[in-house]
Amino acid sequence: MSGRDKLDDRLTEHVDRLGDEHPPIDLDSVDYSMEQPGVIARRFGPVLSYMARVELEVERNVLELAALLPNPPEVDRHFYADVWMPQETRHGEILDKLQAIIGLDPLKADLTQVSIRLRLLGALGRFGPVQDVSRMLYYLTGMATERSAVLAYGQLHSGLREMDERAIAETVIAPIRRQEPGHFAFYQMSSRGLWGQLGGWQKWLVRSLRRLTFTPVGVDHKWQRADFGRVMEALGMSTQDSDVVHHAQQIARVEHELLWASRKGLRVPTYVVDALRLAVEAAKAEADAVARKLPRPRLSPEA
Repeated sequence: MSGRDKLDDRLTEHVDRLGDEHPPIDLDSVDYSMEQPGVIARRFGPVLSYMARVELEVERNVLELAALLPNPPEVDRHFYADVWMPQETRHGEILDKLQAIIGLDPLKADLTQVSIRLRLLGALGRFGPVQDVSRMLYYLTGMATERSAVLAYGQLHSGLREMDERAIAETVIAPIRRQEPGHFAFYQMSSRGLWGQLGGWQKWLVRSLRRLTFTPVGVDHKWQRADFGRVMEALGMSTQDSDVVHHAQQIARVEHELLWASRKGLRVPTYVVDALRLAVEAAKAEADAVARKLPRPRLSPEA
């Protein structure tokens, strides 16, 4: 049996186990009881609204994957269509209801728009070696997304427990957080396996495209940067620049190891740190504008 076949078997076992052990969260198991809903809204509103949008948008993400990967390995399709999407969609439904209960205005979720860039990559992906580049970018994005989710839900869970809001901490956030590491493990195993199979030009293209296209989770447009910056602020991840760098290291550890380990002295990809700093700066700019009663900075889609 080849190394590729062995990896496929391991991934298939992993995905099957995820589906068996972590079905979509039972809605009847969720307890929305709260002692201080107003305080939760003020303290964690940006986080809940943002994560609800990101989780709901997996419906669009699956459309993007169908466009990006015209001929994916069966284990990939099994993962994102049969396991990942049902789990994440349920996360979004639960968080969306929670934010409605505490009186938050939901952020608009984009469920249908697939970018021209992804469609173009998908068209090029009919040439197998190019699809392998797209797959590698998909795995890298998945790792950063899931690691960001684990960190965010961990901070949110701790904050709610400190407030003694145990019902939503233990029946909303904890079950969601419990399902995210399995997703990260799938992307990590897949990326490590594929990276060793790529040729030199493919690795160069992955590095180049990743540097050009990296964004924080949920930032599909530049005007969403401030939303992510507010999430970092609410979770205490942006009070100092060292916090931003530390967060970047946490979400990009495996990416750094695979793509940039040969770069001596580089602790974390600079494009990850720069993207997080831009989000923090955008959030501060909006907060300053509100404090001075000025119009909020608005970015056009072309900005």
